[in-house]
Amino acid sequence: MPNRVVVTGLGGISPCGNTAPATWDAMVAGRSGVGPITHFDATGWPVRIAGEVKGFDPVAHLGKKLVRRMARFTQFGVVASEEALADAGLAVGDVPPERLGIYVGSGIAGFGDIVEGEQGFAERGWRGVSPFLIPNALVNLCAGMIAIRVQAQGPSLAVATACATGNHSIGEAWRVLREGDADVVIAGGTEASILPLGVSSFMVMRALSKCNDDPEHASRPFDRDRDGFVMGEGAGVLVLETLDHARARGARIYAELTGYALNNDAFHQTLPGGGGAQRCMATALAKAGLNADQVGYVNAHGTSTPANDANETRAIREVFGDHADRLMVSSTKGVTGHLLGAAGGVEALATVLAIADGVIPPTASWQNRDPECDLDYVPGAAREHRVDHALTNAFGFGGTNASLVFSRFTG
Repeated sequence: MPNRVVVTGLGGISPCGNTAPATWDAMVAGRSGVGPITHFDATGWPVRIAGEVKGFDPVAHLGKKLVRRMARFTQFGVVASEEALADAGLAVGDVPPERLGIYVGSGIAGFGDIVEGEQGFAERGWRGVSPFLIPNALVNLCAGMIAIRVQAQGPSLAVATACATGNHSIGEAWRVLREGDADVVIAGGTEASILPLGVSSFMVMRALSKCNDDPEHASRPFDRDRDGFVMGEGAGVLVLETLDHARARGARIYAELTGYALNNDAFHQTLPGGGGAQRCMATALAKAGLNADQVGYVNAHGTSTPANDANETRAIREVFGDHADRLMVSSTKGVTGHLLGAAGGVEALATVLAIADGVIPPTASWQNRDPECDLDYVPGAAREHRVDHALTNAFGFGGTNASLVFSRFTG
């Protein structure tokens, strides 16, 4: 029999707060973290807004020496992982190193360090290149730094599947735990790409919202007037354990991870379609042993782009049938913006807490119904509502999809 897998710790950094509780409080309140870009001068740009992490002091967490040797995405991932481990009631050394795994990935990773390295090389040749360029640029160095700090020598994997990274990381960690190759895995995603080239790249694709005069309402998933996503940054990390290990140490259990599926549309480089989303959700439900009508909440990918939101709505209707009209669906990107490779981790955190706290976060900024988006998007305010099973989606460029199913832990 495969091991059951439970969630015992949460860590989060987002535009809404620098801890998991602060991020969750903002989601429930519908309080946006989007504002004018301050990381660089975007004066005169068509897009001048983003979901930046605010007041984050890496030196306070990591010390000056280590911060100089860590890319921003790694700093986020390390700090969120250590928060999650502490939240789980685990200290370094509590888990045998070979039984502790790290599955933390990133969509773009050290993008900024690569840009700086190229600029330094252009100006000064090889002498202008930092010795930390490669360690800071590589996707797997965040997982590596976490492993060093928490003494983890078990399975380690750094997923890089664009916006589906967080869900894939958590899902693949679930597989490892079910198979008995580890007792505990720290899993999630991290991203820090609000940089001139990063924003420009999405801007010229016409993927970003230009609602510069009203940044708090710029990210409006499923709304008729949505005009693109808002770039965000941060990290979302879960501590996953086998049920036997969690019980043996008397751990608090937030929820059980019961289902996971991944697939590919093979349809288009950047647009959703091809039936992959509905197949992914249906397979995740089958893995969890659930009928569609047992699910009470879907934390949608809901990017606030016209094509994604309409396609995801159709996919949900196809999977859930008549039950779709009784289903609560919300996108927490309404307050965080789109955290790209970190989105799945932060939204898994929200899905787990929706079950644990009996509160469904709203789709912030939703005001006007789109005929193509006709579900209950929990507009206006959060709802106190018990759900026993919830699903969260993440769909990435390249047609890569991942769905997770979390369930109330019943013993």
